[in-house]
Amino acid sequence: MKNEDVFTPILRFAVMSDIHYKDEHTVERERFESAMKTVYDISKKSDTYKYLDALFIVGDFANSGSEIQMKAFKKSLDENVREGTEITVSVASHEFNVNNGGESGALEKLGRIFGMEPDTHKVINGFHFISVSTTNGCRFDDSKQSWVKRELKAAAADDPKKPIFFFQHPHISGTVYGSINWGEDDLTHILMNYPQIIDFSGHSHAPINDPRSIHQKHFTSLGTGTLSYFELDEFDKVYGTVPPKANQAAQMLIVQADKNNRVRVYPYDIISNNYFPFVWKIDCPSNPATFTYTDERYNSTVEPFFRQGAKISVSDISFDKCVITFDQASIESEYVDDYNIIIKRVDSGIICRQISIWSEYYFYNMPQTLSVVAKELEADTKYAVEVYANSFWRKQSKKPLFAEFKTCKK
Repeated sequence: MKNEDVFTPILRFAVMSDIHYKDEHTVERERFESAMKTVYDISKKSDTYKYLDALFIVGDFANSGSEIQMKAFKKSLDENVREGTEITVSVASHEFNVNNGGESGALEKLGRIFGMEPDTHKVINGFHFISVSTTNGCRFDDSKQSWVKRELKAAAADDPKKPIFFFQHPHISGTVYGSINWGEDDLTHILMNYPQIIDFSGHSHAPINDPRSIHQKHFTSLGTGTLSYFELDEFDKVYGTVPPKANQAAQMLIVQADKNNRVRVYPYDIISNNYFPFVWKIDCPSNPATFTYTDERYNSTVEPFFRQGAKISVSDISFDKCVITFDQASIESEYVDDYNIIIKRVDSGIICRQISIWSEYYFYNMPQTLSVVAKELEADTKYAVEVYANSFWRKQSKKPLFAEFKTCKK
């Protein structure tokens, strides 16, 4: 971990969600246990602070809340979390599976197997941590809301400028990437009164290295990713919201704070054992005027572009389909989000196919080229194909890649 010279942590914790332990031994167990070994290695190698003070699991650690899954996850905690690390586990929709006792069954197992309460308020190294489990699936009823109000009031009274770390399974609607399809707004009217909140949520399986996975408006929000499979929050992609190779997913957040209440968030890829190449910095969490990860980012003028010599090819041409392969575009400081592939008839210029695919930015090792199959074309017809790259902030490349081809006769 590369800490700034002037940033000396006095707190470090890790956050994960949507791990999805199953009854049988699957790769998710290996990923979680690898993540714990990694974060301890990172802590030990730190020049300024060698402790992992806490681990927060933000729901859906069990795929269906069975006794086997709950005990298997507890066993992984017992074998991999070391003395001195405070563990907090919350339960939500997947633990509430009706075939394994529903909500009441999940709460009983959380108490019996883990010895934990569903809602907790802890103070660790002088910082307040509030974690709340859902009820009725992924909602927060009146009693939950009353509890949250009470605990937040107490935390803020202790020091209104100090960050309050808050955890719940579903995203708060209208905040981080993933909150369109997987958000809830039951707590919004409470949380927005406390700008010093740094909120952590999962549920969506959206990648944490998406720059939209941090959001600041009334408070700071962060998505916590998944150790199981990716799902994304756009609905125009040719393969739906779950991309190819979605199961190559294992990400976590490592968070640090210093004595001046500054916070640093390090998104980490467990599969490749690498930090993603950026750090999110929250220097004054109690003052929204200082927030930098706001919707103003959509006013960015930075556009993706195809480098000189970027190639596009059309292959495996039949009478009704073909394969389009092209080099990835570039963009300053971030990744390309996705691509629009537009296919037109050469004779009329009329668009006959529009295809959208992701850049696969969610993999630490992004591919250098992408391929897509264009289907339902007409036989013996000349087509032109244009490929445009898009940023996360809705800016499109000015110059597309271009190619022409002709389908075969039937």
